[in-house]
Amino acid sequence: MSERSSRILLADRIAPEGIQLLEEADGIEVDDRAGITESELLSVVSGYEALIVRSRTHVTAEVLEAGTRLKVVGRAGVGVDNIDVETARQRGVVVLNAPGGNVISAAEFAFALMLALVRRIPQADASLRAGRWERSRFRGSELNGKTLGLIGAGRIGSEVAKRAQAFGMQVVVHDPCVSPERAREMGVELMTLAALLQSADVVSIHTPLNDETRGLIGSDQLKLMKPTAYLVNAARGGVVDEVALAAALEEKNLAGAALDVFEQEPVSADHPLLKLENVVAVAHLGAATHEAQMHSGIEICKAVRDALIVSGSRPAVSV
Repeated sequence: MSERSSRILLADRIAPEGIQLLEEADGIEVDDRAGITESELLSVVSGYEALIVRSRTHVTAEVLEAGTRLKVVGRAGVGVDNIDVETARQRGVVVLNAPGGNVISAAEFAFALMLALVRRIPQADASLRAGRWERSRFRGSELNGKTLGLIGAGRIGSEVAKRAQAFGMQVVVHDPCVSPERAREMGVELMTLAALLQSADVVSIHTPLNDETRGLIGSDQLKLMKPTAYLVNAARGGVVDEVALAAALEEKNLAGAALDVFEQEPVSADHPLLKLENVVAVAHLGAATHEAQMHSGIEICKAVRDALIVSGSRPAVSV
């Protein structure tokens, strides 16, 4: 490390345990400006070697071009869809994430959404708070004996599979990255997407958002599902065609859906899906636990620290 310290800008709230790791490292200065606006970020990013964000801050091509000294951009979370990865690559900026930090929280939350959906818990809660005692109205379904279809069975999806199996569910998977050997280890059956949609009682999505997965579940795919089936998306908005999903739910071609993510966030209160009684929807809470924020913060801060130490005082590659 050269005499000049590497400066790290924290644009979003990061767990203090992670910040402490950075502050204790030799040759690193930390500037905690959680909540910084886009215009402010553009005006100051040129003074930093590293930038750490969560989902709130979008690291656009404009931000990367303004960050002439940037060597590393870190995302305290699994996905990096709020970072222009291609522009970063072109500029020689390393993009890092924290794939392990929120795995358990995200898996537990996806399963919580599943239970809330099939037992209609949010609707029953709202009914009781409104002064009604409607036991017969909120008859739900058991998960035991049902088939769970996982679209994506990586770190989070595989943890959802474990929980489903503990509930007595059969688990089928569509994931081109899962080998037959890995499927046997997990105790799941690999299927094509079409076969999975046709056979599953609950479909849960656990894929990143990219060119291959954007709009993966559209009207044609929804038509393959049973009218008694449920859809859960706690992965990324944009994987599901929201217009097609609203139509399927309104026409009773699908029993219900639970959503933690939307294509445009924050979602508008007049969004068509929020007007449907057979929808459970929340505001991107999958990683909203103390444990997930701590683990993700520590993981990304370690990764950024180590990347800066390795890169030393070399300037970022510029166009």
